[in-house]
Amino acid sequence: MSEAEPKRHLWRPYTQMRTAPEPLEAVRTQGSRIVLADGRELVDGIASWWTAVHGYNHPHIAQAVADQLARMPHVMFGGLTHAPAERLAARLADLLPGDLDHVFLSDSGSVAVEVALKMAAQLWLNRGVAGRSRVLAFRDGYHGDTMGAMSVCDPEEGMHRRFGRYLPEQVFCDLPRSEAATAALDAALSRHGKELCAVIVEPLVQGAGGMRMHPPEVLASVARLAKRHGLPLICDEIFTGFGRTGTLFACEQAGIVPDILCLSKALTGGTMALAATVATTEIFSAFLSDDPGAALMHGPTFMANPLACAAAEASLDLFAREPRLAQARAIADRLAAGLAPLRGRPGIADVRVLGAIGAVQFESPPDLADLKARLLAHGVWVRPFGDVLYLTPALTIGAADLDRLIAAVVAEAA
Repeated sequence: MSEAEPKRHLWRPYTQMRTAPEPLEAVRTQGSRIVLADGRELVDGIASWWTAVHGYNHPHIAQAVADQLARMPHVMFGGLTHAPAERLAARLADLLPGDLDHVFLSDSGSVAVEVALKMAAQLWLNRGVAGRSRVLAFRDGYHGDTMGAMSVCDPEEGMHRRFGRYLPEQVFCDLPRSEAATAALDAALSRHGKELCAVIVEPLVQGAGGMRMHPPEVLASVARLAKRHGLPLICDEIFTGFGRTGTLFACEQAGIVPDILCLSKALTGGTMALAATVATTEIFSAFLSDDPGAALMHGPTFMANPLACAAAEASLDLFAREPRLAQARAIADRLAAGLAPLRGRPGIADVRVLGAIGAVQFESPPDLADLKARLLAHGVWVRPFGDVLYLTPALTIGAADLDRLIAAVVAEAA
């Protein structure tokens, strides 16, 4: 078999396989660096899709995974249990606000959202209420790639708009950033109330929809209106959870407790695939019954994988022992200062920073292939999309590496 032969069998994500250039081959990682097969070393500006919050190869997480691998890499979760999952669930419940005490473990962010949507729909069925199967979601939102998750992504500008005819038809509103938008959301909840099972929102930042940020007051308005209309609120913290916005969970900044909360990405520090859908006691109680059919009907084969649970526990150890939230705030200050020269520049529509997230929005979408190549020439790994060039580095990134990322963005966005 030739060296090139294995590569032709891989089908890559979000890639036109006929025309796309060959991807770069990574052979090693360390801290905030990715080492390529050709010897180049790149500063990772996006923490592998926002997952590697502690940087790569943290020894504490690596040791926890190695220890668990020696004991028990996996066992089915149907009819069996194990200590890593039990401890992780208890620790998440302790960290999350309010009575978000009931943790369903799956294996990806999209599945965590699917489980949340299923929980919301089945909640009403278990209460004996039929006809509540739709979800109110927000324009510019993104919640994942599976069919249910796609249905609550932005229907017009989202990457999944081609699938419209295959997806459940949901209700979409603008985030309540103004009195008019708040009134429109209230009216939509009234108009569709008897067919809705939940409201879903990304707290503070709509990530893959364009790194669009909103203040805590907007999130508080969403929570208030959902409660007024008797609807469960799902907070999708797959992107924002675990320190990215400067608090452990973004919903804390609005002082709200959602009914259901979704976590993934940074849950294991970017080491293993794992996700969690966490519900309040009120939601959980609706599934308690003498009727077996009232149980939550979901069970991924690799749910609660012990290796992933061990990685997640080790990641939580690091949040407890090391100053991750202070580091996120320091990154925010450095991003704000470093990206400030781009404000008001021709071709730049907006520059925004929240926690360890910095985004530069262009007035019109750039040539992404060319922009990626120019950023690569600076020795940085940054992946702009649409009209947004963004940075979401590891919370442990050093000042010199962060400055290198900022300098590359400023140089190529100007």
